[in-house]
Amino acid sequence: MDDEELDNVIVLNDEDGNEVNFEFLDLVELDGEEYVILLPTDEDEAEPGEVVILQVEDTDSEDEESYISVEDDEILNKVFEIFKEKFKDEFDFVDEEEQ
Repeated sequence: MDDEELDNVIVLNDEDGNEVNFEFLDLVELDGEEYVILLPTDEDEAEPGEVVILQVEDTDSEDEESYISVEDDEILNKVFEIFKEKFKDEFDFVDEEEQ
């Protein structure tokens, strides 16, 4: 078993209380807020290669983080652009044109 691969997996609960595994890709800071970039490990959860961006929410516990969904498309786009610039040599990004 590859421990390094397991270290990058985050388990979150969806709105129905089901556990969903994500691969942690990056942490991006924007305007004093932190955002995680996650890749679903279960292909049924999203389009293949589609990442999930969540805002890190402060909690009282140092051992636990809480994440909230980001509804603002402008913030999502800015965070994703920062991520793409950082990893342009490691990933092949596909730009989807608006239909």
